[in-house]
Amino acid sequence: MRRTTHTRTIALAALTLLLAGCGAQSGGDAGGGGTVSSSPTPSPSHPSCATAKGELGAADTGHTYCLAPGETIRVSLDGTTRRPWTPVKTAGTGLEATNSGIVLQPGDASAAYRAVSAGTVRLTSSRPLCPSDPARVSCDGLQEWTVTVVVPKT
Repeated sequence: MRRTTHTRTIALAALTLLLAGCGAQSGGDAGGGGTVSSSPTPSPSHPSCATAKGELGAADTGHTYCLAPGETIRVSLDGTTRRPWTPVKTAGTGLEATNSGIVLQPGDASAAYRAVSAGTVRLTSSRPLCPSDPARVSCDGLQEWTVTVVVPKT
């Protein structure tokens, strides 16, 4: 009986370590790629959002940006073949999809939008927290990415 208890304890400890490592991210696979994001600065025309910069990356998740009519914003999410980003989705009005002009690597998500009218659009994407590997325990966790873009009335 003692042998069974010892084996169960080791198996439980191994499973716990395996699952804990599933959510850990190494520096090269964190999704930020080469894009460095500064803290958003409030827009004078719309105090609840920051002035949009040219390109958004994984580090921009959760922020709200203002985009003037006619301006373009690009989204570049660096993924891997084992942890791919889903295509960027939009919900709302005010933006029109345009050519992102970027060659994608497997697992990346890229998109570009031009502000065409006043409105609010939510951009979203997601990817697995754990790399897909048939030889390992899998997890169903997702890393969510979401940005809100406001096109104020002029």
